[in-house]
This record gives sequence, structure tokens and C-alpha cells, in this order.
Amino acid sequence: MNKLSKLAFIAATAVMAASAMAQSVPASRQATNDNWVNGTGEYVWMNGTNELCWRDAFWTPATANAKCDGALVAQAPTPPAPVAPPPAISSEKITYQADALFDFDKAILKPAGKERLSELASKIQGINLEVVVATGHTDRIGSDAYNDRLSLRRAQAVKAFLVSKGVEANRIYTEGKGRRNPVTTGCNQKNKKQLIACLAPDRRVEVEVVGTPKQ
Repeated sequence: MNKLSKLAFIAATAVMAASAMAQSVPASRQATNDNWVNGTGEYVWMNGTNELCWRDAFWTPATANAKCDGALVAQAPTPPAPVAPPPAISSEKITYQADALFDFDKAILKPAGKERLSELASKIQGINLEVVVATGHTDRIGSDAYNDRLSLRRAQAVKAFLVSKGVEANRIYTEGKGRRNPVTTGCNQKNKKQLIACLAPDRRVEVEVVGTPKQ
């Protein structure tokens, strides 16, 4: 090889080396990604203008490189929108004096009793009803067996009326406690009428309504 040819070969080799260096970016400047690192594991190969990278056969969008692929790099997932908590369940217990709903020793609703229960039915229609529990109570006058039956009949009369006003029957439960849960104390009158008057708070129907507000 003559001297001119040797000089040309040396010049070409230098240009190629310079081009290779210009077309590579140190791998340390990129996130570690085997799809882009060259055979020595030191560089990410790019084109002459440092705009495009050479991908290997194992490249996938999931292993995209920040400098080479831009928007293809996996982004942090968007956090889900906050979920509104469910409406709180509320419970309300209403106590009706039995004498206000029924005549003494009876289980047939009086007109005034129907009016009060109509107001309750209207309130129930304004909520998402879970359950209604009607519990009847009596005073201590009379036998346990008789008072158990009377208290249950009164609770059932309340249920029947609420159902007639549109409340679902399968949402209403009834119970008769008889005279087992008195709320009065000190009623020891010898006169029966006075005793009955003193024991009036024991004769009651408790209605507990459980539900959630309508949105």
C-alpha cells in the first residue's frame, strides 16, 4: 500500500471512530434498559443527530427508554377518583303511649292513634327503609299470659296500619313484651283508677325505624 493510500485509510478510520462516539450516549445517563445498551453494556446507540435510538429484538413499550421513547415510558397510574362514602344509617325510636293509640285494655286503633301513625308513615316514605320494629308493652295489671297477648296484638295493629299506608310488610317486625319492661316506679295506689293512671307510661308501643336518607 502506497503512502497516499495509507493516509486515506487512517483518515477514514478516524472519521468512523468519531462518528461512533457522536452517535452514542453513555448508558449511565439513561435508565438501565437492556433493549438499548450496546454489546459492551456501556452505551445506548443513537443516530448521528442523537434523535433516534436503535432498539434490539426484545424491545416492548413496557421497557421504553425515557430519552429514546419519550411518552412511551410507563407513567405512574392515575389514582382512582375518591369514592363517596355510603350514607350513614340512622335509627329513630318513637314511643307512643298506648292510651293515645288504643282505648284501655283494647288493641283497636283510635282515630287519634291513626293520625299519629299516618305522620310516622309519611316520614318512613321519605327514607330508604331498612327495618321497622314495633314493640308493645303493658302495665303490671293482669296476668303475664294476658299481657303478652295484648302487647303483641297492639304491635300487630300498628304494623297493619303502616302497611295500609304503603310501608312494606316484610320490613316491619312486631314483638310483645307484656309487662316485663316497666318504666314507672312508686305506683302503689290502692284505688284501681289511680293505679291505672299512675301506670299509664308502662302501657306503650315503641316503634324503631332504621334507614338511610334518600339522595
